[in-house]
Amino acid sequence: MSQLNTRLWTKEFISLSAINFFMTLIFFLLNATITLYAIKEFNATSSQAGIIAGVFIIGSLMGRLLTGRLVKSKKILITGLLFFIFTTLLYLIHYNIYFLILSRFLNGLTVGIAQTVVGTVVVMTLPASRKGEGISYFAISTALATGLGPFIGIYISQNVSFNMIYYLCFLLGLINFVIAIFIKIPLPNNTEAKKGKGIKLADFIELKVLPIAIIAFLMSFCFSGIISYLNVYALELNLVEAASFFFMVYTIFVLISRPFTGRMVDKKGANIIMYPAFVFFGAGLLLLSSVTSGVTLLLAAALIALGFGNISSISQAVSISLAEPQRVGVATATFFIFIDLGNGFGPSVIGMIIPYTGYDGLYTVLGLIVLSTLVFYYFLYGRKERTLRKQPAAIER
Repeated sequence: MSQLNTRLWTKEFISLSAINFFMTLIFFLLNATITLYAIKEFNATSSQAGIIAGVFIIGSLMGRLLTGRLVKSKKILITGLLFFIFTTLLYLIHYNIYFLILSRFLNGLTVGIAQTVVGTVVVMTLPASRKGEGISYFAISTALATGLGPFIGIYISQNVSFNMIYYLCFLLGLINFVIAIFIKIPLPNNTEAKKGKGIKLADFIELKVLPIAIIAFLMSFCFSGIISYLNVYALELNLVEAASFFFMVYTIFVLISRPFTGRMVDKKGANIIMYPAFVFFGAGLLLLSSVTSGVTLLLAAALIALGFGNISSISQAVSISLAEPQRVGVATATFFIFIDLGNGFGPSVIGMIIPYTGYDGLYTVLGLIVLSTLVFYYFLYGRKERTLRKQPAAIER
């Protein structure tokens, strides 16, 4: 295979990674601040604030479902990004709480459309022999945004007005739109959208991906407990200053591990990374449940990064590898739908658990769920991997 055919860092790959970074940054930036914004600006109750936070996920899910069965094209990507810019401006209209809910829904819809296109198209730009490595590098853009988004959002909300958050999101959306204009998107050999009568479940969900998507759902569910409640837990422990660096440490350790783990997956398969990752993630949560100092809190962040940070990227690579070429778009949508479900329903379900467990007990429960999922993973995918790896990869056919 020529060097040209094995190039990873193409203009398209870098551009798509940048778009993914900014979109994910916006997602976490808004999610970290929107409930406080609703309570302060609209006197929303806690339940109303929860709806405002969650309706974005519902919109994103609908965007993914609508986009999953379509041929991924530059036109769809640019349309999604253009509408994202306009829906971001809706946050600046202080009308009432119901208009804010509508704005969140529409904004989430456009994010779901754009991210599904980007997540599918990036696979087409990667050489077949370096899919796992490429997706791991691509997922670094997600990891960076996961750490920086809440940090930036909380900093702005504490030091400047909320409107500055929405101006920043508008600017990032505009940058994404400009980047997308110059991207060349290759069309798949086989069209993903097959004409037929009626609407089938297979038009929106790739059944082959469901086992690994369920694992991703459980892991994102557990991780949402960190995103949503870490600051409150840190306040209870009087570790607020250390907690402000939690996601920065998380990001650093993801950056350190992703390139190495991506290459390992290409050579040895997913199991060699996934099994230790479950242990790291579970151990990080159990350590989080018993922290007594800033050092142990940040050590927990490092363990969680080595765990969840790798589970999220490798499970995405597995999802894509299981799909036929013409079904990569639906497979990508399926994977992110389950991620969205975990992120969306996690905080509300976990919120109902906290009165009975407290925050320390919560992270013990989540840690045990992660460790139990290791066994679940073995039966759903792990024991079948050797057989699947002997078959020609779907993304290479």
